[in-house]
Amino acid sequence: MSIRIQAFLLCLSCIVGSVAQLQAEDIQSLLARVKAVGREGAGNAQASAASRELCDRGPEDLLAILRSMNGAGPVAGNWLRSAVDAIAEKTLADGRALPAQPLEQFVLDRSHDGPVRRLAYEWLLRTDPSASDRLVPGMLDDPAVELRRDAVARELDLAEKLLEGGKKPDARSAFERLLPASRDEDQVSRIAKRIEELGGKVDLARHFGFVRDWRVVGPFDSSGGVGYATAYPPETAPPDENREYTGKSGPVRWIEHSTPDPRGMVDLNKALGKHMGVVAYGAAKVRSSEDRPVSVRAGTPNAVKIWLNGRLIFTREEYHHGSAMDQHRAEGMLRKGENLILIKVCQNEQTDDWAQDWGFQLRVCDLTGGGLP
Repeated sequence: MSIRIQAFLLCLSCIVGSVAQLQAEDIQSLLARVKAVGREGAGNAQASAASRELCDRGPEDLLAILRSMNGAGPVAGNWLRSAVDAIAEKTLADGRALPAQPLEQFVLDRSHDGPVRRLAYEWLLRTDPSASDRLVPGMLDDPAVELRRDAVARELDLAEKLLEGGKKPDARSAFERLLPASRDEDQVSRIAKRIEELGGKVDLARHFGFVRDWRVVGPFDSSGGVGYATAYPPETAPPDENREYTGKSGPVRWIEHSTPDPRGMVDLNKALGKHMGVVAYGAAKVRSSEDRPVSVRAGTPNAVKIWLNGRLIFTREEYHHGSAMDQHRAEGMLRKGENLILIKVCQNEQTDDWAQDWGFQLRVCDLTGGGLP
C-alpha cells in the first residue's frame, strides 16, 4: 500500500472518529439542555428546541436518552419520554428493529428508575414480544412496582386457573404465597378476597402498613383558616397525656383512639366530636428493628401536615378535594427503636354536606408500598 493511500485512510479514520465524538457530545449537550428546564418554565424554550432535535435522532441514541431520564424532573421527564417515543415509533415505522438486547439489559438493571424501566420494557415488547416470558417471572420482588404488577398479574392468573380446576388447597397456597409480593390495591383486594373465600384470613392493615392505634387531641381553633399556619403545642413537644391544652372551646387532652377500619381510616368527627374551623393532631409510635428508609403515605379530604421524628416531611393546604389511599406521599428515615409520627388535620368551615368529612388514614411502608414488619 502506497504512503499516499495510507495517509488518506488515516485521515478518513480521524474524520470518522471526530464525527462520532461530535455526535456523542451533541447528544449529551441536547440532554443537558432538556434536563436544565426549571419548574417555573425557566429554560423551557431551549429544552423544547433540544427535545425536537432529540426526536430526530436514531435508535442508537435510545439508551442514552433513557439513562438521562433517571432522576429527571417532571417537565424534563415528559420531554425525554416524548423523544424516546418519537424515535421508537419512527424506527418501527421504517421497518427497522429497536436495539432489543440493550433494552433488555436496561430493563433488568434495577438501579434505573422504575417508570423509566417500564418505558424501556414496553418498547422492548414492541420489538420482541417473547421478552415477557423471560423477564416477568423474575419481577415478583422487583423494586419497580410498575414492573412488579405484571409479575403479580401473571401469578394471579395461574392461581385462578388452579381454582377453576377445582384444586382449592393448591389455589389457596398460591394466593397466600402471592400476597406478600403484591402492592397495588386492586390486586391485593382480589387476592385477599380469594384467600378468605377459601377459608383463610388476611390482615389488610398489616399488609399495607396502616397505623390504627393513635393518640388524638383537639379541637384547636382554625376560624378563617388560621390554624394551618399556627404551631399549637403538639407541634413543639412530644405527646403528654397528662398535659392539658387550650382548645377552641375549652381545655383538651390527648386521648387514645384505635380505628377498626382495615384501611386505617380515623374519623375525627367520631373521635373528637363534630366541629368546623378546627385543627386536630394524631400521634403514633412506630418501632423499627433497624435504621431504614420508609414511605409515609396518607389520605385525607382535609388540609394536612406530617412530621416524622420532629421533621416536617409533608404539607398540603387544600380542602375537600376527595380522599384516596396514598394521595399524599413523603419519604423519610426510621431509626432503630421507637419513632414518632405526628399528623395535623385541619377542617374548614364549609357548610356543604360533602364538606363535613374530617379524618385521615396513614401508613408507613417500604419504598415499594409494602407494610413493614
